[in-house]
Amino acid sequence: MGLLATFLLPAVSAEASAPLRTHAAAKGKFIGAALATGPLSNETAYRNIAATEFNQVTAENAMKWDSTEPNPGQFNFSGADAIVDFAVQNDQQVHGHTLIWHQQTPGWVQGLSASAMREAIERHISTVVGRYADNPAVVSWDVVNEVFEENGNFRTSFWYNTLGQSYIADAFRAARAADPDARLCINDYNVEGINAKSTAMYNLVRSLRQQGVPVDCVGFQSHLAIQYGFPNDLQQNLQRFADLGVQVRITELDVRMQMPRDSSKDATQATYYRNVVNACLAVEACAGVTIWGFTDKHSWVPDTFGGEGAALIYDENYQKKSSYDAVHDTLASGSGTDDTTPPTTPGTPTASNITSNSATLSWSASTDSGGSGLAGYNVYREQGSTDTLLGQTSTNSITLTGLTPDTEYQVYVRARDGAGNLSGNSPTATFTTEEGPSGGGGCTATGTVQTEWQNGYVVQPVTVTNTGTTAIDGWTVTFTLPAGHTLAGSWNATLTVSGQTVTATNAAYNGNLAPNASTTFGFQVNRPNGDTQTPSGYTCA
Repeated sequence: MGLLATFLLPAVSAEASAPLRTHAAAKGKFIGAALATGPLSNETAYRNIAATEFNQVTAENAMKWDSTEPNPGQFNFSGADAIVDFAVQNDQQVHGHTLIWHQQTPGWVQGLSASAMREAIERHISTVVGRYADNPAVVSWDVVNEVFEENGNFRTSFWYNTLGQSYIADAFRAARAADPDARLCINDYNVEGINAKSTAMYNLVRSLRQQGVPVDCVGFQSHLAIQYGFPNDLQQNLQRFADLGVQVRITELDVRMQMPRDSSKDATQATYYRNVVNACLAVEACAGVTIWGFTDKHSWVPDTFGGEGAALIYDENYQKKSSYDAVHDTLASGSGTDDTTPPTTPGTPTASNITSNSATLSWSASTDSGGSGLAGYNVYREQGSTDTLLGQTSTNSITLTGLTPDTEYQVYVRARDGAGNLSGNSPTATFTTEEGPSGGGGCTATGTVQTEWQNGYVVQPVTVTNTGTTAIDGWTVTFTLPAGHTLAGSWNATLTVSGQTVTATNAAYNGNLAPNASTTFGFQVNRPNGDTQTPSGYTCA
């Protein structure tokens, strides 16, 4: 089980109608599934699809601490062995999941002293990883799972509260000692896009590797939902981690929807699956994609997210969905570079919330039929021979900032797809910014939603820019939270709330801004399930 041999699977030829695993292997990638031991032993359809379609498997629960060591020093490998034996029989790789996690860890571990907890970590990893070290099917492990909060702070788990950050490096070193050849991964959710959480992960991986800690791989769980939008910077994010010298992989992909399911939602879901596979194919260091299950009959989603489901590529009757076709055809055809069909032209933009230096635009959305999926929109200012790109967005609205006071703007929008094709120009919209303040002062603020989940989101960064001609020694930003949304935390600013209006004032260290200089802050919000609204109306003074 050589380390380099597990980096990418060897390319083989594939027929157009071949199973997923054949097309993935032809691209030097794996296509995997998380398997549950119950249906694996009891359902023929489940077992046959798992064997036929996938060349990599992950144990959904059978390798977690509560399954393998429920009591101190008493190990049970019956479920884990069943997964590994199945993989050996079907010429599949096994990705071990997971050694250190704040969930599904027995209570006896959580109450240990620092010294006893370190001993437990070393013994557990040595025993579990060591059991499979000589098995050529078991090639990689999620060593540490979900160490960050949404704002990029370390999760205050019992691991962190007892041992501090050092438990992460200790776990990786113990895993390397137990199996010198296995690929060792750190894994988390909501890190698919470039945001506060993924940047914290990036900085941690870079720091650990600089210290000689054996982090070989970063896993991006990718539990997505069609109502929250697709992370269109996924490929860019995968590449920035790959540039650290690590392997990257999609480890727990599913794409849930608000029920009931319909053909429109199925089409959006299929686009998400296609986009994820395309992103992995486009990054050489991406080893492959693992789907978290494969049939809606056995999915964690409905029990976790009320009113949501249908997240996988087979339905509850083991029938292939359009999402299966999206994965299959993308693996069969390549990374989407053959898509030469541009999206449809967006509708006429409408301007609102116009200030001296900002304006909000919205327009009718485009569609894309070329296969690479709708990726977002570019907004331009029409200025004759040279049009200026004012901004980019993944949705059909944007708040433009940094505009010149008392100035007329003619703007238009072009849609772009995952292959880089641009639509035609939308009709133009014209608006005039308000007069600006007298003197040389002035500032702007713009917020970016970087991470969303079922009942919350993180806005990071909110960028504050001095647009005046003289330095400022303090700033105040106001914005509006949608009804029912509540502030859950902030950083790099002091936030106060009156009704749904939030006022942010600078911290002691970021209030002084020279002309054209910028600073940032961020915040986290809780919101009702199913509500996809985000803050609006950012102003700065």
